Amino acid sequence: MREPLIPVVPMSHTAHIRSHRKPRRNASTLAMRAGVAGGVLSTLAVAGAAGSANAAEPVTQTLELPTLTADLATQVAQSADATQQAAANYELQAERDAAAANAAKQAKADLADAKKKAEAKKKAEAARKAAAEQAASRSAARTTLSASASTSTSTASTVSAPASGSVATVIAFLKAQVGDAYVMGGTGPNAWDCSGLVQAAFKQVGVDLPRVSQDQSTSGTPVSLSNVQVGDILYWGSAGSAYHVGVYIGNGQYLDAANPSKGVVIQDLSGYPATGAVRVL
Repeated sequence: MREPLIPVVPMSHTAHIRSHRKPRRNASTLAMRAGVAGGVLSTLAVAGAAGSANAAEPVTQTLELPTLTADLATQVAQSADATQQAAANYELQAERDAAAANAAKQAKADLADAKKKAEAKKKAEAARKAAAEQAASRSAARTTLSASASTSTSTASTVSAPASGSVATVIAFLKAQVGDAYVMGGTGPNAWDCSGLVQAAFKQVGVDLPRVSQDQSTSGTPVSLSNVQVGDILYWGSAGSAYHVGVYIGNGQYLDAANPSKGVVIQDLSGYPATGAVRVL
């Protein structure tokens, strides 16, 4: 068998020097380089055209906000919850403070009211005590007058009464009631209305008069006001329908249970002239 023959290619005299060797270029390398060059040129052309078209438009930069992670969202939610709880606590504390202030104000008002009531009660008790003492004093004076009325002539002469023990007794009783209160329907012993006082006065001498002023104005003998005497019953209004009565005590005066503001008083006929009079003694 024959060995294959190896062709011999003559070499340049500088082929043994590395720098003088020409690199070999295959077809693929050349094609790739041509494509890269063509792509670069195309890119530059497109960029130049786009730059010319957009030269007059401002460049806008768009920033993307970072996306909240799950941990950051949880922290934000917890912070919001804490803020809401703090606000609720502040509101609750404000309500408590307001309630405490209102309670203190109400307690102060209640204390002032209690003091006023205590003071009013104290004054009422003092007035009641004074009234009781005054009533006891009047009662003692009435007892003394009743015991001495039949034998004493000084009282009758003071009121210019005729020589009649009965009239003197009536006048003495009436004077003992001066200062008592006026109460509608009152019949004593410390409060009277006009007809209740007249009825009680004449009952001291055994004369039973009707209870009301209308009937008292027709009891006894009618007399003219020019001939009125001590002990005569005076009335205001027409006979049979009188609305007020009193007793003449002499010297142009009469005694009556006038009204709630005056009580039992002695008054002048000139200030409040009577309509008529009747005599029962």
